[in-house]
Amino acid sequence: MATISAVILAAVSVVGWRWWHNHPPYGPEALAVTSSLRFVSYDEAEAALGEAAHAPVTYGRDQLVLGRVSWQTPPKPLDGGYFAVFLIDKRTNHKPEVFGVAAPQSAVGIGSAGIENRIAERYSWLRGAGDATFGDEYRSNGNRLHVADEKAAPLTFVALFPYVEEPDPELPRATAPVAMSDLLLALVYMGEDGQVYWAQRLQG
Repeated sequence: MATISAVILAAVSVVGWRWWHNHPPYGPEALAVTSSLRFVSYDEAEAALGEAAHAPVTYGRDQLVLGRVSWQTPPKPLDGGYFAVFLIDKRTNHKPEVFGVAAPQSAVGIGSAGIENRIAERYSWLRGAGDATFGDEYRSNGNRLHVADEKAAPLTFVALFPYVEEPDPELPRATAPVAMSDLLLALVYMGEDGQVYWAQRLQG
């Protein structure tokens, strides 16, 4: 009888730990997030980024998108977790590859992580957050912004959408010409062990 009780207690403990481990420390409403997106020239992008960074270099019909995301100080520090800012071209579900960011690299990084495929699995509207699939092969489909410092707001960034004369249908990318209606901006809160706490659609 004691053994059965111990097993039940252990099972309850595991369920309780899993709930606590995956339970968001707070919801998106606690951040009061605001955001904006607009097309800018290279000179406007340089001015917006200031001395902290340089805008991506453009040629011909390339396009630059200036984005700003701001939030209130969270109730709790990130403690190894992070905010992921996704700018996605909904036509291809791909992200830009090149960014300029007005923040130290220690606070905001640029890249991708396989663990973020969990976002796409949980939120169908964020399919572009994960890697692109080609048969049984996974490939990166661009980059997102990895915010490791909750004090990095307001976050200002510039994304490059390069013009490609003859796009390869087998290798879709986030390219120009792009319209503002084609863009999705989202903020995702990830835990230190890859938990997807929540995702908030900001625009698009």
